[in-house]
Amino acid sequence: MLFNDIIKILTDKELLGYIFEGLGNTLILTVVAAVIGLFLGFIVAIVKISAEGNKYMKIPAVICNIYTTVFRGTPVALQLFIMIFAVFAIPGFKPYAAILTFGINSGAYVSESIRAGIASVDKGQMEAGRAVGLSWNTTMIRIILPQAIKNIIPAIGNEIIALLKETSIISMVGATVGTLTFDLNAASNTIYREIPNFLASGLIVGCFYLVIVYFLTFVIKYIERRLRASDKC
Repeated sequence: MLFNDIIKILTDKELLGYIFEGLGNTLILTVVAAVIGLFLGFIVAIVKISAEGNKYMKIPAVICNIYTTVFRGTPVALQLFIMIFAVFAIPGFKPYAAILTFGINSGAYVSESIRAGIASVDKGQMEAGRAVGLSWNTTMIRIILPQAIKNIIPAIGNEIIALLKETSIISMVGATVGTLTFDLNAASNTIYREIPNFLASGLIVGCFYLVIVYFLTFVIKYIERRLRASDKC
């Protein structure tokens, strides 16, 4: 029975179309949210680090600390509900509010990964750069960040994988595009209405998630190997 239902789903163009459309939406959601997260995370990390030697950055650093504490300390599902049903309670805006929510949440984690990566670089590097007449910004961009990125990339990659899986909860808030459910996980609910075997659709969707995660893991490991190889040169 289970095998027959899986075959029906995989051979039905309409049902398979739901999955591929959900897959496309999931990837778009993940990529856009990851870009937002990287942008916010980089800004927050730089603000926190620059506050160590600049008194004018103390207040922005406090704001950034509150941001990271709140978004890392509360469930993303709760954040999603608040953003969609309170902050951005606009008809038809649910998918976009979800992207913003995941991006802002991701930014809180990314900021700590970037900050830790920069902090792992010997402080003498900054002092050496300033000693030869480079500004703080130039030293950070040309000397510190190229070294820190080797420690940052694996953590960022893991965050993107976590973000991909977290996006599956968007179905909890009923985000839709047209008449279709928005993401890959929600596609299984759509299929269930026509083939009432949630295990069959769930296994297929789970395999799609597994393939994507495996591909991302492969890419991250490949980048890590290339970075290690460059250290030996």
